[in-house]
Amino acid sequence: MFRRRIDMEYNPPTEPLDILHEDAHILVVNKPAGLLSVPGKGIELADCLLSRLKIAFPNTLLVHRLDRDTSGVMIFGQTEYAQRALSMQFERRQVKKTYVARVSGEVTQKSGLIDLPLVVDWENRPRQMVCHETGKLALTEWYKLSSNQNESRLRLVPKTGRSHQLRVHCMALGHPILGDPIYGEVSTHHRMMLHSEELRVKHPENGFGSRFRSKAPF
Repeated sequence: MFRRRIDMEYNPPTEPLDILHEDAHILVVNKPAGLLSVPGKGIELADCLLSRLKIAFPNTLLVHRLDRDTSGVMIFGQTEYAQRALSMQFERRQVKKTYVARVSGEVTQKSGLIDLPLVVDWENRPRQMVCHETGKLALTEWYKLSSNQNESRLRLVPKTGRSHQLRVHCMALGHPILGDPIYGEVSTHHRMMLHSEELRVKHPENGFGSRFRSKAPF
């Protein structure tokens, strides 16, 4: 029953690249919803943000990923040194990531911390699940921006970077992300309402704090 919409035909958007920042060391892009970050298995899943970027910026190197159905800010290295420096920041949880999500139902609290360990659900991959026995630490801070009886708008700040973390945590909160093809309710929304709105990193060239932002399109 968890295969709903997961195996749909891949029809990535064709809009032009949205470059937020470019210099000799890094490239920051606003990824559209519906486009893979990296190639999937099979030639039909070869089109992705990384392959498109390499056409215009041949030195582009992957640092992190966003789910296909998530939009928003992604950062790439333009040198091997920059890639390593940025990857280390992600590994050490030194990168501050902020997301915006529209979720189902009225959230009554103003904020909270979700502390639920996650592990892959092997029988229903790529689905993840909460498991207190074998799951890895997963922490998400959340803040209510607005709400009504039908839906709420949240700011999500992941403190760890587990696969599908925000999606599973919102579901566990009782408020799945609208349009989520795996964890959400049957929906008429044209996309998943999850957007990576801001990344804060130390620039690999000089160590200065850098902030990159793209307002949620919903």
